[in-house]
Amino acid sequence: MKKFWSEFRSFAMKGSMIDLAIGVIIGGAFSTVVSSLVNDIISPLLSIVIGRINISDLKLTITSIPGTKDIVLNYGIFLQNLLNFFMVALSIFIVIRAVNRIREKIPVLSDIKPPETPAKLTKTEELLTEIRDLLKSKEN
Repeated sequence: MKKFWSEFRSFAMKGSMIDLAIGVIIGGAFSTVVSSLVNDIISPLLSIVIGRINISDLKLTITSIPGTKDIVLNYGIFLQNLLNFFMVALSIFIVIRAVNRIREKIPVLSDIKPPETPAKLTKTEELLTEIRDLLKSKEN
């Protein structure tokens, strides 16, 4: 049992696992932002254009055998969830596309190359390099 917990601890503390946990937390926070964007901005604008955006109350009632309850198919809820999924996916695509375009235009610090060193050393630099190498060889 002790070995199991030791293996689990080493697995959980790996860099990729911690990165995954951070990604899930940030993804959850980003999900609330995107859901708010869809529910508070996009859906009201679509309801102006389309007229009706909430279709979750659509249903089909099937009368069953006498003495039992009716069967209700709430297909409107499914269609509403499908529409919400599409709007969230489209919103995420638009946001990520905009971020990628901004990244292309702004140079990242890691992409900046240091200035190139001169190809040839000066006479002084050559002599200093030889002296350094001689001192290193004498130490060994």
